[in-house]
Amino acid sequence: QVQLVESGGGLAQAGGSLRLSCVASGLTFSRYVMGWFRQAPGKEREFVAAISRAGITTYYEDSVKERFAVSRDGAKNTVYLQMNSLKPEDTAVYYCAANSGAVNGKYDYWGQGTQVTVSK
Repeated sequence: QVQLVESGGGLAQAGGSLRLSCVASGLTFSRYVMGWFRQAPGKEREFVAAISRAGITTYYEDSVKERFAVSRDGAKNTVYLQMNSLKPEDTAVYYCAANSGAVNGKYDYWGQGTQVTVSK
């Protein structure tokens, strides 16, 4: 079955960096747009970033542009989210997801999430 497994979350200080990874299995990785989402306590899940199937085009939520970078490695079936200049408001559970359709379409598969906590 399809599995998406995130790792790399943890505690960081404001201004610091973390790199999230998501390993996909059970699917043809190159056929999926890969996205990152996050959900903070008491808030709805929100889009963070996505990367096209070929890894050529990337998309970002406005508040993370210039600070976060999404990339993918087809040989490792892995998508990454490099997070720099972290802010306390970046604190959330981060999820990766796979989408067989359009970038702004419905995501088919989700990981279990990894906690990111940014202290002041």
